[in-house]
Amino acid sequence: MDKLLYLSQFNLMSSLSEADLIEMDSMTSITTMPKNTLIQTPDTYAEGFYFIKKGTIRLYTLTEEGRQFTLDILKEGNVFGEMNGISLGTRSVFIETMEECDICLMNRQRFEQFLIEHPKFMMNLMKVISERIKGMSELTQKLALGNLHDKIMHNLTRLADQMGWVEEDDFCRINLALTHQEIAWMAGATRESVSVTLQDLARIGRIRTGFKSVAVRRNELSTSFRIHTQL
Repeated sequence: MDKLLYLSQFNLMSSLSEADLIEMDSMTSITTMPKNTLIQTPDTYAEGFYFIKKGTIRLYTLTEEGRQFTLDILKEGNVFGEMNGISLGTRSVFIETMEECDICLMNRQRFEQFLIEHPKFMMNLMKVISERIKGMSELTQKLALGNLHDKIMHNLTRLADQMGWVEEDDFCRINLALTHQEIAWMAGATRESVSVTLQDLARIGRIRTGFKSVAVRRNELSTSFRIHTQL
């Protein structure tokens, strides 16, 4: 029942009845993984479709110099993996827990039949995939064209949208503990250069930093971010 109650909170599950949720619950197996555990590497990829029941994970690749580059950070309620041609673009990446996580694996055969029998759920799944592709496209453009200030601000506002935030005066503190190294991985830069840039952004009032925390000035967030996060 605990799994069922949690699954009902997924946006992806909003089109399902209680009976459908019970069926979905019966198709999942849950694994608890400690913080900083590799769920997958490009060499250990196994086909499957996964839901994050609890916790936060990081998706990253390695540059030619061996430096980590964060592609995305996913919190509880999100999905990743690939199954029978349905792909969320995670086949060739490293996936690591940022805190203790509960990961649900779907039974392949039963899930495929479930998709056939629930077309509205399939449409919601396609929307998730479309939004993931759009987000990665925007990130690629920012990384290709922007300077380090732009790259960091783009990633911070994106995280505010994904993780939510808490208002603090004129700032919005992101609901995710972030070190300078983790921000550097998202920007594809060194920790040292990111630390200097964060100090500069704080000096001119675009962000505010604390111990493992970053708050973005409210007017840096687009209207769509503010509305989406507060719904």
